[in-house]
Amino acid sequence: MGKKPVADPRQSAIEDLRSLLTIEELDTDLYRGASSAEGPGRVFGGQVVAQALAAAARSMAEGKPAHSLHAYFMRAGDTTRPIIYRVLRDFDGGSFANRRVVAMQGGVPILNLAASFHRPEQGFAHAAAMPQVAPPEACPDLADALAAAGHPMPPFLLERLAAFDVRPGPPSPIGTGTSDGRGMPSQFLWFRLARPTETDATMARVVLAYASDFALLATAMLPHSVSLFTPGLQVASLDHAVWFHATPKPDDWLLYCMDSPWSGHARGFTRGAIFDRSGTMVASVAQEGLCRVMDRAQD
Repeated sequence: MGKKPVADPRQSAIEDLRSLLTIEELDTDLYRGASSAEGPGRVFGGQVVAQALAAAARSMAEGKPAHSLHAYFMRAGDTTRPIIYRVLRDFDGGSFANRRVVAMQGGVPILNLAASFHRPEQGFAHAAAMPQVAPPEACPDLADALAAAGHPMPPFLLERLAAFDVRPGPPSPIGTGTSDGRGMPSQFLWFRLARPTETDATMARVVLAYASDFALLATAMLPHSVSLFTPGLQVASLDHAVWFHATPKPDDWLLYCMDSPWSGHARGFTRGAIFDRSGTMVASVAQEGLCRVMDRAQD
């Protein structure tokens, strides 16, 4: 008897991600998102945003893709429990439609999301050019970059990123930025699904929404001699917004350029622009998050 073929762990991880982001319909405009494969802890914000967007899109007629979403995080989600999503159909027009989504666990909201959908049409067009940065082939794998800096990737992050190739450029997510008025703290990374994968326009946006939370808030900490690995640091997303400019190809390299023009009052504000390999801007992102050192915090 021949040997059974060995399963490709990266392909299995992509299938697990697709299952995580494919929500289950319970009733009209009521959906359930699967719990995370990560160990017990707080749900990754990108997961809740992506599942909520998937729920909003389920009530949309074909031909109106999402062009923006705005989300507020209210409570930490529990990775061991599914999340319930209730969709409210606020508006259906000829060109635009709007949906609100409430994500709930234990009978209380953990996230509110509003999404807008737009029928494609022609209009004025311009876009910022993609920055000149090192190509993905010249950037290290994220796990290797962290290990070289003395911070082996923790198991929960290995699980979260298992479906992706992620390659940070200099400065790495634990590097330093500038805050002296001559520039802003910034970083970039390349990412893609680790294997070729067929996705429709809706799932492509859902995957991008998931990935848009990668490393974004860490940009606000670059000038301050702290990182996500600093003991006593409390970091959490407060809100998150994504504008979709084009349908991305998540299995091809995407460049995520991030900067942070402001931080203060235990909060950090960050922005991102996502480009495809050809230089087309496919999305813009903004986020504010909690950045608090616990031993300095006021009760």
